[in-house]
Amino acid sequence: MKLKKKDIFFQTLENMADTIVHAADYFSQHVSNLQNVIEFTSEMKRYESKCDEFTHTIIKELNKTFITPIERDDIMDLTTTMDDVLDGLEATASRFYMYHLTEPDEYIIQFADILRQSAYEIQKAVHLLSQKKLLAIREHTIRLNDLENQGDELLRKCINNLFATVSDPIELIKRKEIYERLETTTDACEHVANRLESIIMRNS
Repeated sequence: MKLKKKDIFFQTLENMADTIVHAADYFSQHVSNLQNVIEFTSEMKRYESKCDEFTHTIIKELNKTFITPIERDDIMDLTTTMDDVLDGLEATASRFYMYHLTEPDEYIIQFADILRQSAYEIQKAVHLLSQKKLLAIREHTIRLNDLENQGDELLRKCINNLFATVSDPIELIKRKEIYERLETTTDACEHVANRLESIIMRNS
């Protein structure tokens, strides 16, 4: 018996979600012990380029497909928000190289862990979407919202600590931008959750 081929849109979204997990895992593992910043940024760039390729596949398929498994706008919005997550991780990684930052602090490591957990929630949710198990997705969107709240709280804490302990203005500017980029990336994960929520509402 021949297995039915998975829909190209769902397959590509799954591939994107899997790439986000690999990238967030890599980011989290290496940021806590930065041995080689050039290699770190290059690897993150590779993940980001891979995600861009998946985005192009989706756009190309949308342009030639008449009937899609869910609304075209939902597919495009979900693709864009997922791409934003990897863009955020890659943009943060590139700052380590540009700013000559080789000593990540405890806050950066905590942000990396929040993002790694968020990536796994996105992956689980997108795989459930492929299986049309829409209501089961909600557990993961709730968790993504919770992780984003943790990111907000962590940003408040680390900015407060930064201004209390760092007097060198250059160092302060570098750290502040990295913290804010990481928090913006947790926002991007929440945007994925919001898109999934609207898909649940439209299709269940």
